[in-house]
Amino acid sequence: MSLTVWTNHVFRPEALPVFESQLRAAGHRLIVSPKASPLVLAAGADDPTLAEADVAFGQPDVAQVMACPRLKFVELSSAGYTRYDRDDLRAAMKSRGVPVTNASQVFADPCAQHVLGQMLALERNLLVQFRNQQAPREWRYLEDRFTNGTLTRRTVLLLGYGAIGRRLAELLQPFGTQVTAYRRRPRGDEGVPVVGEAALPGALAAADHVVNILPDSPATTGWMDAARFAQMKSGARFYNIGRGTTVDQPALMAALASGHVGAAYLDVMDPEPLPPAHPLWDAKNCFITCHIGGGTRDQDENLARHFLANLEAFGRGGTLVDRIM
Repeated sequence: MSLTVWTNHVFRPEALPVFESQLRAAGHRLIVSPKASPLVLAAGADDPTLAEADVAFGQPDVAQVMACPRLKFVELSSAGYTRYDRDDLRAAMKSRGVPVTNASQVFADPCAQHVLGQMLALERNLLVQFRNQQAPREWRYLEDRFTNGTLTRRTVLLLGYGAIGRRLAELLQPFGTQVTAYRRRPRGDEGVPVVGEAALPGALAAADHVVNILPDSPATTGWMDAARFAQMKSGARFYNIGRGTTVDQPALMAALASGHVGAAYLDVMDPEPLPPAHPLWDAKNCFITCHIGGGTRDQDENLARHFLANLEAFGRGGTLVDRIM
């Protein structure tokens, strides 16, 4: 089955020819949107060329997706899909039998390893040592040798349990950590103990490391607030690899300033980019990376492989990976 594939994903220069040649080898045609964007967090622009497509890959405009009767399959080039998480879009796709997938599996391992690296860095005092090397270069033998920790027998609470949470739980298993996950609607196949709203305060109080993986939505805006930070164990570490909007950042800074939260690692903030004068940059024991958690050198190649495998499965009526609708 020959299909016209449209994309507004900006591939790295070395990846686009490979993507195009593989589509051509499979008998498909590629349309690269003239309004393509390298920012998956930015909404896709309205593009008339989408009307020619059977398949869309990237971040297509939501209204256009619903308005284009020719579309048969949509894959998003991101793990998050907040702007597509709409009842009207779900109804439209269901009525036309159009499957929608995201790329969670592409980003699960990098995000999970990113958090694991920061957890180890905080336990082993590596970040403090690095800052000391920049200045003042004190010999911090007593301060850091005897405050080092390990992940062995630590308790980790995962706020959210999708592809990233599952992978992080797998990576933590050899350390002998006790992993618990919070989910609003447990499915029963998590493989780790799961708590809901009622048991969440106790889970926060027991955790040495709290990892926020919640997606952006009206229900999660400011979800990790002052009350929930207060419920955390004194000195516990907090991580955000989900979305910046899910955390009350002034409440986090206050909890860090008081020492109740021992340290924080943030890969996502609100806003992004974080302005140079934003107080988070100087917050006590707050360590920041610039939304790079899901990135890898071969990210675009992995996205292409994920999409092409799903496209092949779609063509033969097979099971699609990371289906969200």
